[in-house]
Amino acid sequence: MALLREPLLAAARSPKLRTVAEKSRLTRPVVDRFVAGATEPDALRVTDELIGNGLYVTLDFLGEATTSLEQAGSTVRAYESVLVELAKAGSAERAEVSVKLSAIGQSLPGNGEKIALDGARRICEAAAAAGTTVTVDMEDHTTTDSTLGIVRELRADFPWVGAVLQAYLKRTEADCREFATAGSRIRLCKGAYAEPESVAFQGEAVEDSYRRCLGVLLAGEGYPMVASHDPAMIAAARSLAVRNSRTSDSFEFQMLFGIRPDEQRAIAAAGHRMRVYVPYGDEWYGYFMRRLAERPANLTFFLRSLTSKK
Repeated sequence: MALLREPLLAAARSPKLRTVAEKSRLTRPVVDRFVAGATEPDALRVTDELIGNGLYVTLDFLGEATTSLEQAGSTVRAYESVLVELAKAGSAERAEVSVKLSAIGQSLPGNGEKIALDGARRICEAAAAAGTTVTVDMEDHTTTDSTLGIVRELRADFPWVGAVLQAYLKRTEADCREFATAGSRIRLCKGAYAEPESVAFQGEAVEDSYRRCLGVLLAGEGYPMVASHDPAMIAAARSLAVRNSRTSDSFEFQMLFGIRPDEQRAIAAAGHRMRVYVPYGDEWYGYFMRRLAERPANLTFFLRSLTSKK
């Protein structure tokens, strides 16, 4: 299965395969496992269900590599709208939003960074009004400096803005040291993009890096968000939390919607904060293909569904 990672990540970038997948009636039932739905009401319904099970939520309005200013503006408005609805529903205390900067204009030619920063400010203002927070997602390594630069600017006015760091990048341990400061919220994940060996660890070296980065974050003064489905990484985080006298409200675990839901509830029942990353919207293809590439079990589930007669 590991040999399929690169082809799956390449497929995630293929417009032709995306069109085929979006038109296939066989794909939808599998996508529904990992994506809350196409609409805001779908996202709010799933959020309510997860909160009812003792979990926390971060909502991601799907989209990336926006190609027009109009599309970027539409994405910002979608975030503003869902934040208003979270506040109305009384869910903002346990639900935040995650934002990909490329979805709000970062990759547009010319002044893309400024467009993304302005859009992110609007989303942060809406989150502050709702009484919740924003985490800025990380994408491929070519955007890392730009993304962290925008996060630094946002934190001048919104110090609670979270950032994502990816353990497979060789630079990440140093980035963890910079950001493991009081008030800082950092989500640590392994990484889901195809990256060259010149900038990224490969194979088991990624797990070694993840452990080192965990050690930095959990020994620091910030609020680590441990994004992993790997039992070994979860156990390592628990051990490091005890070693560093971490209280249960000083860090959290995160998993993706649809992956290990029983374990999500078990972690919450054990007294830990467990946040579920819930994507929604029509732009599901790239996200879905990266989920297949991340874990062989996801691909097995997908293939089984295609051959099932039920």
